Amino acid sequence: MHSYICQKLNNTIKKIMKTKILAFVFSLGLLFSSCSSDEETVFVVAPLTGNESIVVGQTTTFSSTTTGGVFVSASPAIATVDGTTGVITGVSVGSSVITYTLKGSSTTRTVNVTELPAATGEITGILAESKTFAYGNYTLKGIVKINSGVTITFDAGSTITADKTTGDNALVVLNGGKLIINGTAAKPVVFTEKSAIAGSWGGIIMYGDAPIKAINGNTTSTSEDGNALPYGGTNAAHNGGSLTYVRIEYAGSKLADGTKELNGFSFYSVGSGTTLDHLVSYKGADDGFEFYGGTVSATNLISFGNSDDAFDWQDGWSGQLNSNWYAYQAVKGNFGVEIESSGNNNTFYPKITKITLKRAAGTIPELAGDIQVDAFQFKKEGNGDFDNIVIDGYGTYTEAGTTYNGAVVKIQDATTNTNQVLTSKIKVTNVKVTNTAQTTPIGATAAIVVTFPAATFTTSETATGAEITTGVWSTVGGENLIK
Repeated sequence: MHSYICQKLNNTIKKIMKTKILAFVFSLGLLFSSCSSDEETVFVVAPLTGNESIVVGQTTTFSSTTTGGVFVSASPAIATVDGTTGVITGVSVGSSVITYTLKGSSTTRTVNVTELPAATGEITGILAESKTFAYGNYTLKGIVKINSGVTITFDAGSTITADKTTGDNALVVLNGGKLIINGTAAKPVVFTEKSAIAGSWGGIIMYGDAPIKAINGNTTSTSEDGNALPYGGTNAAHNGGSLTYVRIEYAGSKLADGTKELNGFSFYSVGSGTTLDHLVSYKGADDGFEFYGGTVSATNLISFGNSDDAFDWQDGWSGQLNSNWYAYQAVKGNFGVEIESSGNNNTFYPKITKITLKRAAGTIPELAGDIQVDAFQFKKEGNGDFDNIVIDGYGTYTEAGTTYNGAVVKIQDATTNTNQVLTSKIKVTNVKVTNTAQTTPIGATAAIVVTFPAATFTTSETATGAEITTGVWSTVGGENLIK
């Protein structure tokens, strides 16, 4: 009996164990089956395809057959990408890795951005149809004139070169024409001359029909640039275009029978609708910038190494929104700023804030016997409102045994002193003066006793002068023009 019970018990235990083992095995099978199923559904995004090479400013598109993901550029300063469409835009030269991600899976592809090939060509004659000159290296030949009703555009980074051996060269914007120069801080538009000698071409000359007040109060006059064109009108808002980040090099030649050398930039009755911003006049044989009446304003100007005045105007120029004017005179140079109103006792005047005038040691006047060594010179009823000024280096100059003292302000004639200084139409305020012989305003002769009314000439040790953000636009041959 005992053995029978034991046998039955053993059989029951075996059945139970068999059942549990089968259940265990079945569970393991489900587990392995589950793992196998998970491995089979791991998500992998498909590779990116698309053109990997573009030029700056152009686009390409990367795509994946696995749709719905997000695109990201590792270097958006080189190439940007639309996160949804994969459209890539070249921004600057270089390479950027584009990553495409969906459901935790990513793939990458590199886009290479190169510079746009430079166009070439000759610019000459009368420009009678509107045109855009794409980024390139061009030759300017002759007196090129932009007709009324015509808009000429230059893209960023372009270089336009004149050659004095071919004759007179200049770019002239006639009244009614427009010049659009789209330079940038990194890619200025440069107008230069092949020989790199001052006085080798005529620079940029722009005409408008804004108001002027010339000699004897005349509202029109004839240009002194050799073109002998009329200027002056009633359109204060005249728009001659937009000049941004432009550099003129080695200008200052005479055109035809012009009565004087030309400037880097010459503005004849140009109006307030015109934009002048971030301009450089470099090593010319006359003034850096000159305004002949008009109402236009200018910001962020650099006059560097020009042999006459850094800045000059006449004919009642009245721009009101001028700021950040910087001058550096070296080797030869006359006044920092020469100011006249063509003999008219005007009730209006220009306004400029943040001015820096610097004169390097050893700089001499342009011509022997013509002593022009002052920072500001006012003559022929010249006037104006100037604030936040730094003046440095207008010291002494000796010629033929006589020593001359450079002055912060020189009043050239008694009429200007009476009509402009004493009536507070000349204001030179918040001036920081260093290395300058005469630190207070003075007359050109002992007979001109200059006494500025209260608050019209003031000094300040905290004056900043021009605050220029430098870059490629303000660098020539590796030299930063801001000293």
